[in-house]
Amino acid sequence: MKEPNRLVDEKSPYLLQHAYNPVDWYPWSEEAFEKAKKEDKPVFLSIGYSTCHWCHVMEHESFEDPEVARLMNDAFISIKVDREERPDIDKMYMQVAQMMTGRGGWPLTIIMTPDKEPFFAGTYIPKGDRFGQAGMLSMIPQIIDIWKSDRSRVGKITDQIKQSLSDPETLEHVKLGHGSIEQMVSVQASRFDEINGGFGRSPKFPTPHNLMLLLRHWKKTGDEFSLLMVEKTLQKMRAGGIFDHVGYGFHRYATDAHWLLPHFEKMLYDQAMLAMVYAEAYQATRNDQYADVVKEILTYVMRDMRSPEGAFYSAEDADSEGEEGKFYVWSEEEIRSILTNKEAEAFVKVLNIQEDGNFYDEATRDKVGTNIPHVTSSLNDAARALKTDEESLSVLLENTREKLFRKREKRIRPLRDDKVLTDWNGLMIAALAKAARILDDPEYAQSAELAVQFILKTMHRYDGILMHRFREGEISVPAFLDDYAFLVWGLLELYETTFDVQYLKTARNLNQDMLDHFWDTKDGALFFAGDYSEKLLVRQKEAYDGAIPSGNSIAMLNLIRLARLLGEGEYEQKASDIAKAFSKQIERSPTGFGMMLSALNFALGPSYEIIIAGNPEADDTQNMLKTLRERFIPNKIVLLRGSEEQSQQVTQLAPYTKYYDSHKGKATVHVCINQNCKLPTTEVSQMLKLLDEAEW
Repeated sequence: MKEPNRLVDEKSPYLLQHAYNPVDWYPWSEEAFEKAKKEDKPVFLSIGYSTCHWCHVMEHESFEDPEVARLMNDAFISIKVDREERPDIDKMYMQVAQMMTGRGGWPLTIIMTPDKEPFFAGTYIPKGDRFGQAGMLSMIPQIIDIWKSDRSRVGKITDQIKQSLSDPETLEHVKLGHGSIEQMVSVQASRFDEINGGFGRSPKFPTPHNLMLLLRHWKKTGDEFSLLMVEKTLQKMRAGGIFDHVGYGFHRYATDAHWLLPHFEKMLYDQAMLAMVYAEAYQATRNDQYADVVKEILTYVMRDMRSPEGAFYSAEDADSEGEEGKFYVWSEEEIRSILTNKEAEAFVKVLNIQEDGNFYDEATRDKVGTNIPHVTSSLNDAARALKTDEESLSVLLENTREKLFRKREKRIRPLRDDKVLTDWNGLMIAALAKAARILDDPEYAQSAELAVQFILKTMHRYDGILMHRFREGEISVPAFLDDYAFLVWGLLELYETTFDVQYLKTARNLNQDMLDHFWDTKDGALFFAGDYSEKLLVRQKEAYDGAIPSGNSIAMLNLIRLARLLGEGEYEQKASDIAKAFSKQIERSPTGFGMMLSALNFALGPSYEIIIAGNPEADDTQNMLKTLRERFIPNKIVLLRGSEEQSQQVTQLAPYTKYYDSHKGKATVHVCINQNCKLPTTEVSQMLKLLDEAEW
């Protein structure tokens, strides 16, 4: 029986995956670094995450191999880090890897001194030499030879890295305006794939935050091509193999230009961001297909990713039984053995199932014999080919999907990473609240409220510090910027859905905690790690939107919304300071700052402050809210002065609303445009006129 290493006592599913490796792993701890100092050994740092395919490959190939493990144990003190649990460590050393090698990714491999100063960086490293790349068996002796015989060379490298980290490029500030957004849209248009949707060739990532900016640009300018880019991309993603047509939810990204062959892992943050952009697309176009996709995503999340307490798990692996995608693919023979002839003919036709498989082995270019369900023609065309009507075919396909889903549930599932992260839960809370509001489904709001209650009760420490991770009853790691910013976003969305003033109050308080612990008083904007966090080589600040928006981007948008909701001008100034701090970077590479440009779009206007005074249960108040929620008006805030108690609570938070009363007992809306207030009205038609919205 294998002996465990020190990771066996950890909570991270990723670290636990490595708990029985023969490598003498340590978690990130002072104990490990002290041992490295005592034994004068370099530190081998390996960073990954539980659903990372190449992390599994490197583990199986090297970390489970006795020969490699012996070399590592002799040469290094080895440390494993879960990037999702310690994003501060990951971001720091990923920056080092990009500086040293020009690229990054996971697994991330860093070799450093016992003082945490890096002198080697790489990503996946094979066991043996391969295509000119040194493998672990040859690399480790080389590293140790340098460590023992040429320590001055190590010192020069670490000094250069520290200098580069400590003296980042100084960027002058530039003025951002509508032109900055136009530049972003222009670059996206030049990269748009008019046939397949998405941007660039392959791999293709969803980047919903960029699609959200394009929707806002269309709304402001009427630019139909911006809307076309959004719709084409959303439709092609839903039709492609990146979408799970049997169990719902989206996979991480597509490895090809057609959205067919995905990297099969499913991440909570992708579901949240995609649910939001599909909901907004429905609001903008009233195309029911987009509303259906929102429901499908959330069906998956609430079925497979929700904890018994109501919070949400992090991810599902791409691999099962040692093979990527095995859980999700089908042979035609298996499909026909499960379904009736009529059902099978429909599914095979509509979902492009082929006898020899519908995708290729990337190495051999041979058909693999299995199929990824995907759609390439309209339901109407398929119905005609099958000599039926759309409605009958739709019902038949849904029955077929349920049969296949029940059968698939008997397979060995991919690993689920069941840790709860505050930041990713914040995104899902925002998505559920937005979906509840737009689709008029209170169940989604209730799910969002349960998650909020869990986070605030369980992950808000006794001293007021928010915590980042929960698993198996243990909270760990003080919160980072993303935790605060994303949770505040969720709370603001939940307030505008439920009008429970407590959510607005909590959002304000957490936002202030974020400013207190993360704000850079010298240069503006927010650090990623709080002033209470472990001190690393430098304190980083970032605004670049990767797979999810940056904490600074969401914080900027939150600050603008809170400024308008509460009448707090200093919040808007802070938002301006964030934009100013990153302005040169945005000018240089606008496509990396879609969410911050959405915040800028709000700040530049037109924007609306809408205060409704009226009985929340009355038909006239509900009619006003329904009318607002049916329309895509992204740059707005909505406050409700309902019952006497609620009105008092709102006034305490936002004193400027004191005189915004109802007129003659009727629901009354007070609209301010670009911070200029108009006369109140009790008529929905006049409200729409003030908002420059057409009546339907």
